[in-house]
Amino acid sequence: MAVSDSFGFAPLSTASKTGQIHLHESEVTTIPPPPPAMVLAPRIGYLPLLASQIKPYFSSTLPPGVDTIWFEYKGLPLKWHIPTGVLFDLLCAEPERPWNLTVHFRGYPRQLLIPCEGEDSIKWSFINSLKEADYIVNGNTKNVMSMSQPDLVVLWRSVLNGDLEAYLRISSKLKLGGTDHEQLLKSISTSSLPGQSTSEMDIAGKVMTGRIPVRLYVRNVGEDFDNLEDAPPVNNWDDVSYINRPVEIHEECKCFTLHDAIRSLLSELFLEKATTKEESTTIIGEEEQSDCTEQFNKSDAKL
Repeated sequence: MAVSDSFGFAPLSTASKTGQIHLHESEVTTIPPPPPAMVLAPRIGYLPLLASQIKPYFSSTLPPGVDTIWFEYKGLPLKWHIPTGVLFDLLCAEPERPWNLTVHFRGYPRQLLIPCEGEDSIKWSFINSLKEADYIVNGNTKNVMSMSQPDLVVLWRSVLNGDLEAYLRISSKLKLGGTDHEQLLKSISTSSLPGQSTSEMDIAGKVMTGRIPVRLYVRNVGEDFDNLEDAPPVNNWDDVSYINRPVEIHEECKCFTLHDAIRSLLSELFLEKATTKEESTTIIGEEEQSDCTEQFNKSDAKL
């Protein structure tokens, strides 16, 4: 299963995902326990950013201690730096409506998850993804490093608010992929109903040429299934790998889809015969780094 991470580029749909958030039983101090909280989580957002909605709802039942929010799904602690929509697509072979998540405010699993110190941690993780995308496409991080502070503020606020128009307006200055942002902005601003399917089709059909930075998350299931829904749930992040690479989009392409990107990056998945382990060397583990990422990490520059 391959799932696209926007790598700093917002997807063309700004839809939200309905979540039913349950407080873990170990943190319930009242009888009866509180009912689950229902929230709308933007697909391009990050789960810890929901804290301002969730914490007041559960605050009266929490035990004493310091709040450090984290989430789990079917026993798997969720990595907060992966966008919400990517987590949902990656972990829910059969989409749940609503998505049932468990929230914790105590006992942060530091041995499994990197620390998250609130919005600032998420913001700088997002900016680092932009810098990595800049390096993958351009061989350096100059475009991101030279971003003005006002533009940085607007860009981050567009992520918080799910504002695609503001996002495209600022991110187009970074030159991280595609050459037709003006047409995209025109399609968005002139549409009377942004959520209308015809509008999304118009945007998706625009010709965007150049190199697009892409991160694909790939779930390794170990065997074939007739139906993806029959696959066991992910219970360990070792079952998930990712690949960072640019995708070439040529001018003659009338429409470039996620399917096209996956065929380009993981062509072995589309061969009639399964490749050998020796041939399947394009996927890297979460703790490993691609060549371009290693070069990026050697840079001492900070935004």
